[in-house]
Parts: sequence; structure tokens; C-alpha cells
Amino acid sequence: MTAIREAHERRMKYFQVLAHRGLVSEFVPENTTKAFADALLAGADVIETDVRATADGIAVIFHDEDLLRLAGIPKKVAEITWKEISAIDIGFGKRVPTLQQVLQDFPKARFNLDIKSDLAIEPVANVINALGVQNRVLISSFSDSRRIKTLKKISGSVGTSAGSTRVLALWLCSILGATPLFQFFSRQITALQIPISRFPIRLDSKRFVRFALNAGLELHYWTINDPIEIQRLLNLGATGVVTDNCDLVISKFRNEK
Repeated sequence: MTAIREAHERRMKYFQVLAHRGLVSEFVPENTTKAFADALLAGADVIETDVRATADGIAVIFHDEDLLRLAGIPKKVAEITWKEISAIDIGFGKRVPTLQQVLQDFPKARFNLDIKSDLAIEPVANVINALGVQNRVLISSFSDSRRIKTLKKISGSVGTSAGSTRVLALWLCSILGATPLFQFFSRQITALQIPISRFPIRLDSKRFVRFALNAGLELHYWTINDPIEIQRLLNLGATGVVTDNCDLVISKFRNEK
């Protein structure tokens, strides 16, 4: 085994492939049980998905605020009941699943849950507590307050990623070289799930990556589909990517000889 191959295997041992809304294809809509099953079959480490709540408080797997893009219905998820949304075809006979359904249908799978609304906080927490799946769920939200409110309602320990305000604070700490402050703002955070850049701010600098890894954080970049960019992030020290093409990423990086 060559030194290059050994280095590749060491990096891949900790490198996670997060399937963005499952493995979507021409006949398989996003965030459906079929998309999740296909992603897991391809070898995805984590399912990255979105959660909203219906009018009657059921946590459902859905990204958009309304049903217009996927079903042609100009109604918000929060304005209709579970019974109503469960009857809607979002493409090729597929339906919107509940959070409870997917966690039970895939009992060994790990899920990254992006909570899209305040209304979903309590329903998400209730499902996680009822099923006792804290060890295979990571809570994320670009809103720090939403994420914190959710964690307060979940019993036991559960992984969490930082929201936008916390990410900015960590970036400033890295620029200033303020290691103690970086460690302080990293408390109770499992991962950073971030874009490569946010306006003029670069979140893929060697300095920022070093600070994050030294703080023991997982570092996942989204949404990355270009193999060259994935290789660059892998070499930089990223511990994962959120990608639309989990099957191609796994074939390229994990199965290459």
C-alpha cells in the first residue's frame, strides 16, 4: 500500500457523506422514504433532511414552506393537517413522510434534522423523546434560537450543529487568534455545517479549519457536488460534505482503488 493510499484511507475513515434530502433522481422526489432508502443503499453515512410541522402539530419531512414547487399547491405546510398532506402526491406516487415514520423505517440510520420553523420544535422533540433516538440524530438550524429551544425540549444528550450567529462568532475568534473564546463558543456543539463562504467571509480557510478541528468539532460543508472541490475540502481537513450526489461521491472517494 502506497503512502498516498494510506493517507487517503485515514482521511476517509472520518469523512462523512451526508445525503442532501436523500438520493434524488428523475423519478424519486426529495425527502421521501424512497430517496432515503436509495441514499443508504448507496452507502451514505447520514441522511440530511428538513422538518416542518402541520397545522395539527405533526412533524413532517419537508423543505419548502409551501407545497407549490413539489405539488403545485399554493398552501403552506403549517396551514394543512397531516391527513390532508398525507394524501398529496409530490411526484411519481410518493408522499410526504412523518419524522416518526422515517426514524422507525430506518432504525439504524443517522439523521441530520434541519428544523425549518418554530412550530416544528415541540413536535420534533416529542418524536425524538418518544423513540429514544438521541444517539443517531443531529439537530441543526440556521437559527441559533430555534436550535437552542429544540435542545431544551429533548431529554438526554443529542448532537447539534451551530447556527449562523455562532458560526460568525467562531469565525471572528479564529481571525483574532482567540483560542479560549473559540473553545467557549464551541461548547455544546457537535458540528459546524457551513457553506464554503458567506458573502466576503471565507469559512474554508486553513486557519478556520484548524481552529474547528482543534476544538474537536466535526466540519461539514454544503452543498458540494463537484469532485474537485470535495477533494480540496478533504485535503483541507473537512470531516464531511452534504451532497446531492452521495452515490457518485462514495464511488469516487470511498471505493476508488
